[in-house]
Amino acid sequence: MKEHHVSIWFLIGLQLGIFGLLITGAGIYGYFFPPPPEQLTVLSDLHAGIWWGAIMFVLGAFYTVKFRPGSGKGE
Repeated sequence: MKEHHVSIWFLIGLQLGIFGLLITGAGIYGYFFPPPPEQLTVLSDLHAGIWWGAIMFVLGAFYTVKFRPGSGKGE
């Protein structure tokens, strides 16, 4: 009987992808509905949530595709 293993990098990729989508969604929401001016931070005009969320999503998609189960990698 053959054992099936799931690479830890596949699971990390899933987690990064999901968190990236959530952070990007929150960043986009914050872009269209900004907080009042007295609650803005110094670098809020850079929209870090959008950038970091997108980077996390792309990295998560890369890991998920590269180490998906059955691809023969990460074993």
